[in-house]
Amino acid sequence: MKKPIGVIDSGVGGLTVVSEIIRQLPKEEIIYIGDTARCPYGPRTEDEVRAYTWEMIDYLTSHDIKLLVIACNTATAVILEEAKERLSIPVLGVIHPGATAALKVTTNHHVGVIGTEGTISSGAYHRELTTINDKVKVVSLACPTLVPLVETGEFTGHMAREIITKALAPILQYDIDSLILGCTHYPLLAPLIEEVVGSNVKVICSGDETALEVSSLLYHKELLYTGDITPHHIFYTTGLKANFKKVAEEWLKPHSLDIRETDLRLPIRFYQKKTAGFRS
Repeated sequence: MKKPIGVIDSGVGGLTVVSEIIRQLPKEEIIYIGDTARCPYGPRTEDEVRAYTWEMIDYLTSHDIKLLVIACNTATAVILEEAKERLSIPVLGVIHPGATAALKVTTNHHVGVIGTEGTISSGAYHRELTTINDKVKVVSLACPTLVPLVETGEFTGHMAREIITKALAPILQYDIDSLILGCTHYPLLAPLIEEVVGSNVKVICSGDETALEVSSLLYHKELLYTGDITPHHIFYTTGLKANFKKVAEEWLKPHSLDIRETDLRLPIRFYQKKTAGFRS
């Protein structure tokens, strides 16, 4: 079916998921929104995350997408089940794929998780991991200093390595053999994170497993595009195009990039203030 896949994130981190979707499903078209103007979502309240996420969802559904990927761990933790209930299209998050990938590789069943304050405080990864395997031991750590490195394009070099080393020190006191990057920004820091944690710890990015779930879902729903029209991907940012482009070019090369700025000024059909509840 020649309809695009919609992908949303709090900023540029979801591009790590987009990269895997493009690699695994090269015929599929993608429309992406990164809410860089209001990133990071991690320190925000659940009501703020819910409101901002519904704004992005509402924007993408106006583009007639066939599937939605919430490529933000914080937003996945807050809104995934709600979005599945409210929307008539399939919806995927990134927490289940990340947990699944970690459990495939751990041998001592001690799994570490790093993420934003919002993701870690939600306990979403702990619940997902222990639901799949009740023998697993989970150690979680919020790392609020890492997302700014990616959003500012400073994800290489000595300063970035120092910040990562300091951020990860508490979790490396535990006997973990796998570490879930529980924020889609973090794979851009993966080379430095792998240096810091050492070869005995397997670093897990959710992008590959998420793309596999997208592929499987499209296949079973008979939504895969099998034609010959070259896909045209569109990337929206609520912030400055130049800042978004810097990271996008690094992560999505050699693909051509159609990057556009948006302020999401559309009627918000799904979200209302908490006192009013939700409506469809």
